[in-house]
Amino acid sequence: MPNSIKLPNLRASFVQRVLDGALVFLTFRCIQGYFGVPWEGHYVMATVTVTALFLVFAELNSLYRSWRTSSLSAEVREMFSTWLSVVFTLLVLIFASRTSDFFSRTVVISWWLTVPMVLALSRVAVRSALRGIRDGGANIRTVAIVGNNEAAHRLVLHLERKSWAGLVVKGLFSDYRKGQTKVTIGTSTYNLGSIDELLDKVRGGEIDSVYIALHLKYESRIAELVNELSDTTASVFIMPDIFVSELMHARLIDFSGLPLVSIYETPFDGLDGWIKRLEDVVLAGAILALISPAMMLIAAAVKATSPGPIIFKQRRYGLNGSVVEVWKFRSMTVCDDGDVVLQATKNDSRVTPLGGFLRRTSLDELPQFINVLQGRMSVVGPRPHAVSHNEEYRKIIKGYMLRHKVKPGITGWAQINGWRGETDTLEKMQKRVEFDLAYIQNWSVWFDLKIVFLTVFRGFIGKNVY
Repeated sequence: MPNSIKLPNLRASFVQRVLDGALVFLTFRCIQGYFGVPWEGHYVMATVTVTALFLVFAELNSLYRSWRTSSLSAEVREMFSTWLSVVFTLLVLIFASRTSDFFSRTVVISWWLTVPMVLALSRVAVRSALRGIRDGGANIRTVAIVGNNEAAHRLVLHLERKSWAGLVVKGLFSDYRKGQTKVTIGTSTYNLGSIDELLDKVRGGEIDSVYIALHLKYESRIAELVNELSDTTASVFIMPDIFVSELMHARLIDFSGLPLVSIYETPFDGLDGWIKRLEDVVLAGAILALISPAMMLIAAAVKATSPGPIIFKQRRYGLNGSVVEVWKFRSMTVCDDGDVVLQATKNDSRVTPLGGFLRRTSLDELPQFINVLQGRMSVVGPRPHAVSHNEEYRKIIKGYMLRHKVKPGITGWAQINGWRGETDTLEKMQKRVEFDLAYIQNWSVWFDLKIVFLTVFRGFIGKNVY
């Protein structure tokens, strides 16, 4: 049958626009009602203006594009960015028009803080509804994958895990089948067809999207296939080969019209960097306010039970490999910070009686919250190692120095998964690095908060901590 043109789901995006505008508008009305402020004059103008501004900035930020293949956290971050733009613009308008005295600061600030939370909850609800619809077999998109290699198989497994996207794999297609008609990936079996069969299915309207997962050495075949698919209405995506796709935070950038693949990037670029810093300041400030009495008691106990300074300062590698000074309550009779630093071992004679308790419970690391406020460290991130240890392991563990694309942290994904304390074998350090890189690749504010929460239950003790 002839291929029918499938238009974008304009109704869904229209409903989302109407829903967002209504939520921005109604949230202000509810807050005004709660504080007993009449809706008149400047409040009417502000409500209408902000609702319009949000919808305009949302369009400029492409907030209403299809988020089918994107995570909820990515969509929510884009929504928060849009709202911050609206708030900044409104502040400029209020001060420029000298109308700030006409508004209740309590009402306005409550509105600014409440709207993004309401909009985020609405997106959670919409995604939950779409997941239910797609589980029922509706609102799905059919997918064909070109290639029968490791990258193609990994893509299939990824799509299986992201079933909420409603992308259903209808088969793999390759020029080199060697008589194969089926291929098993994980626990599922898929048809393995020829490229000619793929083109027939696409032209017949059976396939919505084609993902090309061929090695870059087949550049001419990729170009030929893309040209053939241009005669259809299928969406076409080219997946970088296994080398590029495994690199940390690889992304396509536009360098004055020249497309480049950026690799080995920090996740804290631009707005995300500001968000991470704000998160650190808020968390570290709040925690220090709570633990300051305990810190004073520990400081007094360290001074009273053994000779030496209260705070042990050691050079560690920080962001981008720069050397920073990290603070801890002194827990040993020595303060090693030279070219050779011996890790503490079981029954280590250098550890003081009080120091042993502090180390086992991680209380010796509490001064590092001050390092966070100084900007040297983050609350969550890869644990910093002594400079001598970095120089040792960077030579024998692949990707070791990529840990330093972010600030070192007080707690981290590796620590709450049991990889903390003594690393007396190469395997232990490799596992720590593996979890650190997984954290960097998958960072989000919600991931940070999850780690902080789990640290309360898992992060203060460990069998390898001496």
